Amino acid sequence: MKILFVASEVGPFVKSGGLGDVAGSLPKALAALDVDVRVVLPKYNTIDATRLTNLKQIASFEVDLDWRKPVANVYELGGGAYPIYFIENQQYFERGHLYGHGDDFERFAFFSKAAISMLASIEFQADIIHFNDWQTGIGCVYLKDIFKSFVFYENTKSLFTIHNLQYQGKFGREILQQVGLNDGYFVDDKLEFHNMVSYMKAGLTYSDYISTVSETYAGEIQTPSYSYGLDGMLRARSHQLMGIVNGIDYAENNPGTDKRLFTTYDVNDMAGKAKNKAELQKALNLPQRPDVPIFAIISRLVEQKGLDLISASMHELLQRDLQIVVLGTGSEQYEHLFWATAHHHPDKVSANIMFDIELAQKIYAASDFFLMPSLFEPCGLGQLIAMRYGSLPVARKTGGLADTIVHYDYSKRSGSGLLFEDYLPSGLIWAVDEALKLYGGGTSAHFAAARKNAMSADFSWEVSAKEYVKLYEKIRTS
Repeated sequence: MKILFVASEVGPFVKSGGLGDVAGSLPKALAALDVDVRVVLPKYNTIDATRLTNLKQIASFEVDLDWRKPVANVYELGGGAYPIYFIENQQYFERGHLYGHGDDFERFAFFSKAAISMLASIEFQADIIHFNDWQTGIGCVYLKDIFKSFVFYENTKSLFTIHNLQYQGKFGREILQQVGLNDGYFVDDKLEFHNMVSYMKAGLTYSDYISTVSETYAGEIQTPSYSYGLDGMLRARSHQLMGIVNGIDYAENNPGTDKRLFTTYDVNDMAGKAKNKAELQKALNLPQRPDVPIFAIISRLVEQKGLDLISASMHELLQRDLQIVVLGTGSEQYEHLFWATAHHHPDKVSANIMFDIELAQKIYAASDFFLMPSLFEPCGLGQLIAMRYGSLPVARKTGGLADTIVHYDYSKRSGSGLLFEDYLPSGLIWAVDEALKLYGGGTSAHFAAARKNAMSADFSWEVSAKEYVKLYEKIRTS
């Protein structure tokens, strides 16, 4: 089976969120299952040059975008478990940041079309091109309406994965001609969406199959509350829509071998976790108390992640005997909230308004609970990493959080975290109080059982990759 995985960001080269993590991990798991998978991404100038030392140019061609024909230089990175290709064009990808440019519609149309064209140049006849998120949605249009007329591509199918439906890539009607399409696409059953051109809708309309990153989210996005106006289209394609929960890299996220921790530990010997907690409290100038639970927040500080609930609940949370450790950046109002709270309550709150992967791993390893009261969550990776390190999620029952966290049951000693349903401050406070009850000063047998359940759960990519292989086979033979 031959798969081309097309993404605007791929870890560890470049990533701004979950898409980069998935694009860096899923192909590795597919390759381990003997899938002939190739990955392609833009060659941004922000990629660390030390990661590209085995790069060699293998192709160069023009990409037809109306009257412009910008050149795509294709490079292959050697030495890995599977081929990784980079599309180079200095005009489009030598920018200071990935997204937010006035010509993003053109940059990613160029990338998507170049990724498809590349296949013929390198003589890789893909069974399926796996496009990801709005940045590559227009690639589904190019494949179906332009490339399919060439014999080389006539049997190539497409899968389009929604990583977050909130971000839709909407542009003015005038961009159609600039990306090599005509005004006939500006109709309701094609790319028009609220009098704009939507790249997300392009992927949903023109792909052979649609997937998203959890089963619950696949159902939620077919309702008005979660669809951002696309629920009708998604319901119409529900028979070609599947949710497959994301995984995490278990080799990289392993408390038994992770050199970024103060000390290692595993599910059968938790002494190291207690030491990690004491060392983190010391490093962050928090009281070194083993009896007080640490609640971690490692997140983009934006409303989607439930930060308005935390803001509304902060005064009441601080009445509890707990510590809160925050790591992340985002909206100024939430950054200020944590800065100010930490300033006034340095014994209870540590605000680290930045992102540092080494500190993140230390916080996962040291914390007792992981706070994730999301408004919506397509899948979420934070809760999976937290459970791997024995930090129990305290989360809202939505999307991938509902699919990966089991609320603790005292009678059965089953479950791996605490879930609440209503998106209200009272719901969050209830869940935190349930967590404090479960913690029991850190000596509770139920807390130990829940932590063991969390660390024993399998959210490795191996499980999810097998589901993708089944889906690829279904698409290929349909």
